Amino acid sequence: MTAAHLAPDTTALWSRSATSLAESIRSGEVSSRAVVQACLDRVADVNPAVNAATVVFTEQALQAADDADRAVRSGAELGPLHGVPISVKENVDLAWSATTHGLALFKDAIPDSDAVDVRRLREAGAIPLIRTNMPDMGMRWHTDNALHGATVNPWDPARTPGGSSGGEGVAVATGMTPLGLGNDYGGSIRLPAHANGVCGLKPTPGRIPLWRPGPGVFPLTAQLFSVEGPLGRTVDDVALGYEIMRGPCEIDPLTVPVAKDPYAGAPRRVAVVTDPGGLGTAPRITAAVRRAADALADAGWEVEEVEPPHIAEAALLWRELVVADLLEFLFNPAAGLVEHFSDGARDYTDQFVAHTRRLTLGDFGAAVSRRNEIRSAWSSFQASHPVILAPVITELPFAVGADLAGPDAVDEICHAHRLLVAVSCLGMPALALPVGTQSEAMPDGVQLIGPLFGEALCVAAGRELERACGAMTPIDPRPAR
Repeated sequence: MTAAHLAPDTTALWSRSATSLAESIRSGEVSSRAVVQACLDRVADVNPAVNAATVVFTEQALQAADDADRAVRSGAELGPLHGVPISVKENVDLAWSATTHGLALFKDAIPDSDAVDVRRLREAGAIPLIRTNMPDMGMRWHTDNALHGATVNPWDPARTPGGSSGGEGVAVATGMTPLGLGNDYGGSIRLPAHANGVCGLKPTPGRIPLWRPGPGVFPLTAQLFSVEGPLGRTVDDVALGYEIMRGPCEIDPLTVPVAKDPYAGAPRRVAVVTDPGGLGTAPRITAAVRRAADALADAGWEVEEVEPPHIAEAALLWRELVVADLLEFLFNPAAGLVEHFSDGARDYTDQFVAHTRRLTLGDFGAAVSRRNEIRSAWSSFQASHPVILAPVITELPFAVGADLAGPDAVDEICHAHRLLVAVSCLGMPALALPVGTQSEAMPDGVQLIGPLFGEALCVAAGRELERACGAMTPIDPRPAR
């Protein structure tokens, strides 16, 4: 089902998918300059209402588009994203633009080179068009900071666009770019994808280079949980972005050389989870999961309602490990970062930490060990049920400001996000995607969780769902009520 506020001109260049645009540019049907200019015009039209784009690279993008068009005319070998504009979150290195992490402290921190994933996208022909907004150091499930202000959900301005890749989710949903680059530490790709009705792929840690050589400490939980990944309006687009970025590199010791699809020939069997851990799910969310399960069954997948073990425990481990790490390396006054946080970010982190058990070093080690035991149990479960179909979160995206309403309110949000963070804790790949809507207010969505390094399974099931349910974006931003 499409949205009533779908942008009226669905044939406009800015409304097309990245794969479609790349094909048209390579064939000479359209020019890269026309595509880039259309997206620049779209940014000018909609960004004032949603504040997703923080920096616009007008001159650089148009010059790159002209170079791309010359390459087409010359018959040069062209990459799979040749001439296609993309967006890049503000905590991913782009050589000519500050990596701000949402803090004024880093507003002039221009890196010496692109991050590996950005370099690979550019080598594939992609053209960075905009930077996108995020919360302070990515430490919030809502996108707002003192440097750039708040990003607005285009479906319902009263609800969060998600975080920390909220700017990416909104930019892709509103047609500013067809493909964006974000990252996921505790749902920061999947939540914005879900909140904005687009697709977001969280890969297995080690699939896409993440390591940032340089001064300072790379916290252990970042090494265990953090991943870079794509957001787009179609499953094919995020799959293409993932394929371009994946693979080991010499500077990242955490990447691993794994076959593209180690589960080729795995049974087309799906475990359906409607109420993770049996702790309660909103009826609308349950209905969306069941609707998706029916679509997969109609497509020939074997569907069974059964859930993997220890979901609630994995979610709690994620929170306890994250808090322990952040108290040591980020929230510690000696680090000199928290004093630069916005008031909202400081309030949120205080409330997020308030009810969380403080781990000793021994507790921390025991928690990491228990995490691996649960990962083993999930791997055994997924030997018979390779794909898990489940909610992204168990309630609608929260109302703006709800995450600042005190420790109890933050606990409720964490409760609703329990499977979101359990998947991050265990390192499983997951694809979030829309599955229609029961009303025009907000999109419905699900996540497809694969076994370790099973991204191809998530994509295969996602394509079936997309064929049944359709895409829901781009949209025009809905005015505040």
